[in-house]
Amino acid sequence: MGETKDAMRVMLRLEGLCVLIAASVAYSKFGLGWEMFALFFLTPDISFLGYLAGPTVGAVSYNLAHSYSGTIACLVAGFVLPAPTILGVGLIWCAHIGFDRALGYGLKYSNGFSFTHLGRIGRFPMITPNPAVKQDTNQ
Repeated sequence: MGETKDAMRVMLRLEGLCVLIAASVAYSKFGLGWEMFALFFLTPDISFLGYLAGPTVGAVSYNLAHSYSGTIACLVAGFVLPAPTILGVGLIWCAHIGFDRALGYGLKYSNGFSFTHLGRIGRFPMITPNPAVKQDTNQ
């Protein structure tokens, strides 16, 4: 699976932290109110509901809500129109994605929620062969 490891994973998580900080600072400059920020910060996580339809649909819905493509569209629209509310949505959304990436929650693979481009997440049992059990190699 195409996951990142070691120093690259740390760099991508730090990048997520930088995005969170930059989006939060930018949001504060527009004076849209922290109530809106707090209210909508976790909104992209509604995409978890896609996992009710299975891991493939869940991965697609999660990745659509946790990709920077939508945030960039909101930011561009917010500047061009000008529409401060759309700009604020883009900044909140960007901050959320940065927060998730800083915590290690990357884009999902269809194998299941815990398989991300930043590596596996969650608690996993360590599966090691028991040397006392003789393995049958003639199967």
